[in-house]
Amino acid sequence: MNRYDSVLEMIGNTPIVRVQHLDTGPCELYLKLESTNPGGSIKDRIALHMIEAAEKRGELKPGATIVEGTAGNTGLGLALVAQAKGYRLVLVIPDKMSREKISTLKAMGAEVIITRSDVGKGHPEYYQDLAQSTADEMAAQGHSVYFINQFANPDNPEAHELTTGPEMWSQMDEDLDAVVIGVGSSGTITGLSRYFAKVAPNLELVLADPEGSILADYIATGVVPKDAGGWLVEGIGEDFLPSISDFSRVKKAYAISDRDSFHMARELLENEGLMGGSSTGTLVAAAVRYCQEQTEPKRVLSLVCDTGNRYLSKVYNSYWLREHGLIDGSNFGDLRDLIARPMASRDAVVVGAEETLANAYKRMMLYDISQLPVMDGERIVGLIDESDILLAVYEDESRFGRAVSSAMVTDLEFIDYRATMDELLPIFNRDHVAIVMDEGKFLGLITRIDLLNFLRARANRD
Repeated sequence: MNRYDSVLEMIGNTPIVRVQHLDTGPCELYLKLESTNPGGSIKDRIALHMIEAAEKRGELKPGATIVEGTAGNTGLGLALVAQAKGYRLVLVIPDKMSREKISTLKAMGAEVIITRSDVGKGHPEYYQDLAQSTADEMAAQGHSVYFINQFANPDNPEAHELTTGPEMWSQMDEDLDAVVIGVGSSGTITGLSRYFAKVAPNLELVLADPEGSILADYIATGVVPKDAGGWLVEGIGEDFLPSISDFSRVKKAYAISDRDSFHMARELLENEGLMGGSSTGTLVAAAVRYCQEQTEPKRVLSLVCDTGNRYLSKVYNSYWLREHGLIDGSNFGDLRDLIARPMASRDAVVVGAEETLANAYKRMMLYDISQLPVMDGERIVGLIDESDILLAVYEDESRFGRAVSSAMVTDLEFIDYRATMDELLPIFNRDHVAIVMDEGKFLGLITRIDLLNFLRARANRD
């Protein structure tokens, strides 16, 4: 094992592992584990190189502030390097990023500005435009500011031309037929394209793109689509062509749905023991599709772009996936399909009538829910929510030790699971929760948001 003087020395030289349990047709599929970088992603490489290149040119001086707009992982890489080198870091991040990424950035000392993800380039609240204006405003106030601007920074692809490409070629014993890559800032695909043009000009570069992004269409037609769609995969996919992008050697592209991306990320963990994020799911889904289409054996390499630990609330949260229509729930054809946490599958989070209010509060915090069914054995006897607990303990915190039964609501609205969705609306109009029953057996709760999630998922399927 190596010993290092700085965490920055640990960036790069990531391992490669062969996929063993996915159907890769006649091909061998390998994955380079960029998740093992100290910041947990491939973006550590460009963060270090862009900062050190700016230092060498004298554009970034001690005590300066670094500003960047990022979908998450570049920000984490920059936070790692800025922390080690003593720079202040301000990041502008779109609001679709996972809470784990944002929490980690703040814990590393970065200042985070969250902006809208539903607007495109040119809008003042688009994350890249807002980052630029933030940097300009700080500079006008007399601060020493360096705007990284990864989407137009030539140091970005150079990092991959100098490190990622040579590592891949050496580790694969200079025997490699195709590399499957995603595009965010386009640094990886541009840098690898330049490197492999020199050492392996016949190697295929394959693009993995989320459905909704314009890039797969651009590769197929040579025309930049005017409008992009939306996608939930983080870190890859674009609604414009970054100025540093070079797609000249990319002849094949796959558009991968959010559903397939999230499913593959989970399948990779279940079958290969590799925990990647949503973009990893996109890349591996495209790589598997490419492998299965081949008629001759090929050696194919793709990436585990970042660690899946940053997506526990999304990729690895079945409730979140179900709410967004990315995995199927039950298919009974009745109100049981609307119950987010059914009693039958032991997913329901409940509290006993004689448990303490402190227990109820801790359970709400642990599972990020705002109300609990109150049970007496297998019988539901009440509901308790945050406001009930607050009213009970506000004047005397010692009341956290009181029984849940002292604060629960007992005015309950029951509905048979065979009832129609229309019968839910009067219950919601009375500001109540629907308690779904099968004769005398409690099946679970349906709230307004459960109905909305069900309708949204159904619309996505249609």
